[in-house]
Amino acid sequence: MSQPAIPTRSTASLGALVLLCLLVLACQRDEKPAAMTREPTEATVNAGKSIHSLTMQRLDGTDVALGSFAGKVLLIVNTASECGYTPQFEGLQALHTRYADQGFAVLGFPSNDFGGQEPGGPSEIATFCKARYGVTFPMFAKVETVGAKRSPLYTLLAAQGEPKWNFHKYLIDKHGVAKQAFPSSTRPDSAELQQAIQAALAAP
Repeated sequence: MSQPAIPTRSTASLGALVLLCLLVLACQRDEKPAAMTREPTEATVNAGKSIHSLTMQRLDGTDVALGSFAGKVLLIVNTASECGYTPQFEGLQALHTRYADQGFAVLGFPSNDFGGQEPGGPSEIATFCKARYGVTFPMFAKVETVGAKRSPLYTLLAAQGEPKWNFHKYLIDKHGVAKQAFPSSTRPDSAELQQAIQAALAAP
């Protein structure tokens, strides 16, 4: 009867080398997915979230559930009384009046974040908006729109980009989701903004 072959030293070394290579490849396969994994950005996390779950305070101190605007298209604007864009209040009021019967509203959120251009208190802001521009659309209490202490509302809106200055505009659909943002330089009477509002009103 023939004797089984006894592995030589070179054969054993080769086997060990092959085993080592297989182990290295297995470790590399395990590491690749972890290396490719990225933490989701805040914009990604908040994209598609509705503002209707939030409650905000009006200038007169009363709380308003944003869910009360469900079914309406909204234009949310961070306003300021001493800004070069302040005359846009007139155009915003015109928008609010023009589309109100179709289920649209402008919501103003005063902010002192940019240039310190909204230094007044609630009563001063309310008086200024009403007396100077005849504002009838809802005006809310002053909020922070950027930074670590920003309002939960603006944390959600930031999914469409953070405001860069006063009178940055966010278009909100009927479900409370921010769909588009427009910079301060976009006038309320611009064709671009009005077409976006009309499209949102026509959407389910």
